[in-house]
Amino acid sequence: MSVAKRVGANLRRVREAQGISQEDLADRAGLHRTYVSGVERGVRNPTVKVLDKTAKALKVKPSVFLE
Repeated sequence: MSVAKRVGANLRRVREAQGISQEDLADRAGLHRTYVSGVERGVRNPTVKVLDKTAKALKVKPSVFLE
C-alpha cells in the first residue's frame, strides 16, 4: 500500500470513529471538503502542514496517519 493510501485510510478510520463528516473535518481544519476526500482516497498527497491541521482538528497526533 502506498503512503498516500495509508494516510488516507487512517484519516478516514479516525474521522469515522469520531462520527465526523468530511465537511465538518474540512471546516475544523480550514480545508476544502473535496481536498479531504482526495486525501482519504489516496489521490492527494497532503503536506506536513495539512496533516498537522487535520490531526489538531481530530485531536490526535499526526503520526497516527502513518501507522
